[in-house]
Amino acid sequence: VPAKTYDTGAYHEPGAIGILFKIVHAFLYLVQPNTFPQGKQINNFCLKYRFVIDVVAIYYEIGFIVSAALGLLFILLLPLVGLCFCMCRCCDNCGGEMHQRQKKNADCQRSCFATFLFVASLIIRQVVGVLCAYAANQHLTNQVRGAKKLVNSNFKDLKIFLNDTPAQIDYLVNQYNTTKDKALSDLNSKLLSNKMFFLKFHIFAAIRETKEALENVSVSVEVLQEGTERLHANLTDVKMHLSNTLNDSACNAAQAASTCNIIRNSLAQLNINANFSGLPGVSSQLAKINDVLKIDLSSLVQKVYSQYRHSNFCHNIKSVLESIGSNITTFTRALPVQKILADLMVHLTQSEAYVQDYFPLVEQYDFYRWLGCLILCCMLVLILVFYYLGLLCGTCGYDKHASPTTRGCISNTGGNFLMAGVGFSFLFSWVLMIVVVLTFVTGGNVEKLVCEPFEDKNLFKVLDTPYLLNKHWKNYLAGIIFKNPNVNLTFEKVYSDCKENKGIYTSLHLEHLFNINELLNISMYTEDVTLKIEHIQINLSKIILLDEIGKENLLNFSSSGIDGIDFSAYLTEINKSVTKVDLLSFANDLEARADQLPKGALENALKGHANNIRMIHNQQVVPLEQAMSTLNQSIRLLKRTSSELMVKVKNVISAVNAAQDLINNNASQVIVQETKKYMDTIIGYFEQYTEWVKESISMEVAACKPIANVIDTAVDIFLCSYIADSVNTFWFGLGGSSMFLIPAIIFAVKLSKYYRRMDTEDVYDDTENGNNGYHKEHLYGIHNPVFT
Repeated sequence: VPAKTYDTGAYHEPGAIGILFKIVHAFLYLVQPNTFPQGKQINNFCLKYRFVIDVVAIYYEIGFIVSAALGLLFILLLPLVGLCFCMCRCCDNCGGEMHQRQKKNADCQRSCFATFLFVASLIIRQVVGVLCAYAANQHLTNQVRGAKKLVNSNFKDLKIFLNDTPAQIDYLVNQYNTTKDKALSDLNSKLLSNKMFFLKFHIFAAIRETKEALENVSVSVEVLQEGTERLHANLTDVKMHLSNTLNDSACNAAQAASTCNIIRNSLAQLNINANFSGLPGVSSQLAKINDVLKIDLSSLVQKVYSQYRHSNFCHNIKSVLESIGSNITTFTRALPVQKILADLMVHLTQSEAYVQDYFPLVEQYDFYRWLGCLILCCMLVLILVFYYLGLLCGTCGYDKHASPTTRGCISNTGGNFLMAGVGFSFLFSWVLMIVVVLTFVTGGNVEKLVCEPFEDKNLFKVLDTPYLLNKHWKNYLAGIIFKNPNVNLTFEKVYSDCKENKGIYTSLHLEHLFNINELLNISMYTEDVTLKIEHIQINLSKIILLDEIGKENLLNFSSSGIDGIDFSAYLTEINKSVTKVDLLSFANDLEARADQLPKGALENALKGHANNIRMIHNQQVVPLEQAMSTLNQSIRLLKRTSSELMVKVKNVISAVNAAQDLINNNASQVIVQETKKYMDTIIGYFEQYTEWVKESISMEVAACKPIANVIDTAVDIFLCSYIADSVNTFWFGLGGSSMFLIPAIIFAVKLSKYYRRMDTEDVYDDTENGNNGYHKEHLYGIHNPVFT
């Protein structure tokens, strides 16, 4: 069945970002490792214990619930902690007091805090967080921009599917004519090849072959006679010129005498060998054959064939076969296929126009989404910039010899940058976490409840759960299509069949709408054919196969004199070569001997004669050899035909008499018997046709691969690969960065103490004062003269 090629490849390769997608999938598996609930479990819970469905949902969603609860706790507590932290610092607590106590391990603590902040802020958050979120955001935008091509490809395939289906159905119907013609042709050939009618009439072909052979003999002999005479004259002329050349005085020289004598002695070989002038002619035999062929013996066969073709038997058989074809055509036209396809085409065109109109709007909204996500990433980048500048300025401007109250401006600026980063972290963290929680709950559930079940087909099993989508219907899809929910038609089976590009008749079980087995049941037609065969009436008694004149001509053919041809004389001359010596070998030998002579006119003359001999061979000897081959074939055919010619003719006449007797007495009975014998074979053709039609309709006609491609494109590519994977990767990066804000805040606050300029500091005194060398400067109200 002719089928079109579809353009859509329902497969998406994400590229390098696919590694991030796999990491997110692994994280979601940790959050939600529970298996997808089966449809029967859900259905039983819904029917018996409706409250249990809540328990099942909570158990299945426990990972998301706990994670979302932690996110909400983060949203509530972090701004509250930030507020308390600010108030605490305003009261000179929580590190708000601009005084730093001197410790022996201060340098070690500062280095550790700086390293931890650098790792938490710049490496983990930037690489894993911000870059991951930005890559996911950009990937979704790129896919949305390229989605139009994939959408157009799906619409194109659906149009091809709808337009090609009627042509495939017409192709199946038209193939019935091929089967019908083959059945009639075989029926005619089987009956008309019966040996009682035509087997012995091969003598007609023998007469024509004999005539052609005699004509070939006559023409070939004439060509050979003329050719050998012309060849003899040319060879005589060549010998004369060679002899004159050899009589030149140059041949008397000592170096050339022996060579010239050898050439002179070989001139006698330049002569013809076969003589066709004495062969007897075949004109008399040819004339008798022509007299026999004046009566068209083959027209006798056509009389029987014409009578058979115009009999009521052939008319009855043809009418039965035509009725089968008309029934098939009527049935196919009665099917609402054209109307359904036309309605679907209208809806498809409207849907395509709708998509084309709203696609710019989708791109516009996607731009707003991209901009919003970019702003969220910029919030994190702003915090990172403050931390980065704080680390850079603090590290570069730090002077270990300076006291906390005398630290430089650059170091103090670094500490201020760190505290600015802490402040923006408290301001932005709850906004970021709100976005993370919302996208996490939405995208994670789409992945676990739609994408993964769609990939392993558990989603279809849930949709196919009896009485789930409609409490009164066992099979929802069958209830929608056939209004009969008891038909075993499931979403999973339809999708799998379409995925394998099976016909829509098989995929949707359309036999419940119209059963092709009833239409293509050949048994209902064989009874009608058998009944018509039993009432066959054929009258061939008026046909005379061979009258007395025809018989006399056949006898004249047997005595046409072909057996009197002297085949041995022909074969004797044919077996001879045209010339006594091979002219090419003679010319090559002559040229070789000329090379032995001294350079001069004699050598050139002999080489010229050699080239002349080669020309004679190519232009005259080769055509004569071809004519001899044709004459050989014709003579052997005539010799084979002439043997037992009279016996063959008598056998033909006897066969014709027997056939004439059969026609006059029981021709109709013989034809009916032969027809019944072959009727099983004819019916076998139609059984093969019906099986082929059933198989084609089931597997090839309206192959629904485009429907599966549309589902894969909408769910697997658009929803899962484009949207869900990108959204999940975005919240994964954004959430990771937000979570690392907490340790970054702690390290930044701790580290800022070592970079900012303090108002007061610890001073070192003698141990004599009893303070172990340290006391607070503000207790004495004086500055430390040492550090000053």
